Amino acid sequence: MSTTPANITAKTGWLWLKQGMTLFRQQPAALTTVLFANVLLVLLLHAIPLLGQFVAVLLIPSFSMALMQACLLIENKQRVTLPVLLTGFQKPLVFKLIKIGVAYLAVVIVTTLPGLLVLGDTVLRGAPLTPGNITGGDAFVLMLCSVVQIFAIVALSFAAPLATWQNMAPVKALFYSFFAVWRSARVFVVMLMAWLGLFVLISIVPRAVLGNSAVGFVVMAWVGFLFILLLQCAMFASYRQIFGLPGKAVSLAKP
Repeated sequence: MSTTPANITAKTGWLWLKQGMTLFRQQPAALTTVLFANVLLVLLLHAIPLLGQFVAVLLIPSFSMALMQACLLIENKQRVTLPVLLTGFQKPLVFKLIKIGVAYLAVVIVTTLPGLLVLGDTVLRGAPLTPGNITGGDAFVLMLCSVVQIFAIVALSFAAPLATWQNMAPVKALFYSFFAVWRSARVFVVMLMAWLGLFVLISIVPRAVLGNSAVGFVVMAWVGFLFILLLQCAMFASYRQIFGLPGKAVSLAKP
């Protein structure tokens, strides 16, 4: 299995984003439904004090597999239906994905702790987290932690599909996922920058027209959801090129 195909260049990141757009346009309603269902489940977990937040992070691989599986169904010209939500929760796969979720939890904890230390005094004093209460050095630490967290999560994002579609053990899947992204880091940077640039560009109009109104909030929330889906579809496109398209025989969800 090659994790660095010869035809992957920096501009491939933009091509992955375009391929993600193509996937999304084929079944936008179905993908949106899957995402909303995942968000609802996460919100329900967050309603459980403290423990729910940890469980939600542990289940990120299971949640993400619903969207990855939906992309696979679309790629195979199949209809996405609600059973796809169960893809990452079927036994014994769910236990493998929870082990991968432990890696996500470790990343979140390690990249969040510096921010908590930086903001600890401000929070303890009960002061609002405004630009005036955050120094330039603190802001740099927070920004650096955010960048590291985003890259780390992207670097782990192939572990769940590798464990699901190629039946890899969790540690092996994490290893292949991390080094596939690391060795093509510039391609993923291009993809993420293009994705962020499009988001900022498209957000300008509703922000300018609707401002901070309730309607503006709803519109921006929809834009945010659509771009989350676009990024997930782009990640599927990148997986497809780096690791190859999974066969129908390993499809877990009922079409």
